[in-house]
Amino acid sequence: MPEGTPESPSGLVAAPLLEVGGVDLAFGGIRALTEVTLQARRGEITAIIGPNGAGKTSLFNAVSGFYRPQRGQLRFGGRDITALPAHQRAALGLARTFQNVALFRGMSVLDNIKLGAHHRSSFGAVAAMAYVGPARRQELELRERLEHEVIDFLEIDHIRHHGVAGLPYGLQKRVELARALAMDPTLLMLDEPVAGMNREETEDMARFILDLQQERGMSVLLIEHDMGLVMDISDHVVVLNFGHVIARGTPEQVKRDPAVIEAYLGAQAVA
Repeated sequence: MPEGTPESPSGLVAAPLLEVGGVDLAFGGIRALTEVTLQARRGEITAIIGPNGAGKTSLFNAVSGFYRPQRGQLRFGGRDITALPAHQRAALGLARTFQNVALFRGMSVLDNIKLGAHHRSSFGAVAAMAYVGPARRQELELRERLEHEVIDFLEIDHIRHHGVAGLPYGLQKRVELARALAMDPTLLMLDEPVAGMNREETEDMARFILDLQQERGMSVLLIEHDMGLVMDISDHVVVLNFGHVIARGTPEQVKRDPAVIEAYLGAQAVA
């Protein structure tokens, strides 16, 4: 079995959706990632963990197209995407949220969510401005899809016309997830989705993520510091430290890995 290939509980190797092979990323003399190799399987939740500065968000930025690695290859659905710009990767089915909420604060919840689907619109600028013909039909179809597949699912119908700036932080994070789902992704990349949330908000977000995986078969790549969440919902965990992969495996395997305990979890994590 090639290095970094996760194995299912049945012993069969599932086809990877995302493959990161030997990726190096540096900024001047600072190396953010060194020979990083990992895979994310279809229909599973893969978590990326590690201490602050380990390179987790740099890895997300390389996968989503914000950074171009100096070495290595990125493959998505069997296709080499290493040189593709971010918008083309989004069109292929890569969608992400950000560590810090990145919503348009002067817009409503619904308008923020609709922006996630703009790359799927096929009408021209004149039709869009006039709101006639194909533009109107697509707008109505989009609203109907977002109503059933995103807004109702995330239980945010009651705030759909509210401005996002006045929402509590936990709801803003939910709206950002909704915008990513509006892209109809094949791989959903979540950068610290429960950071700053209270226990109830965290439990709600965990439920949504699990429902996306179990009910919709969505693949999820997750960065998170909440180890309770990671260990509860992840199928596979990859651990970064100083830009290197130091461990990978099931949550239970990673939890008891001596290198991970020393670098990140601490002895109390396995007590």
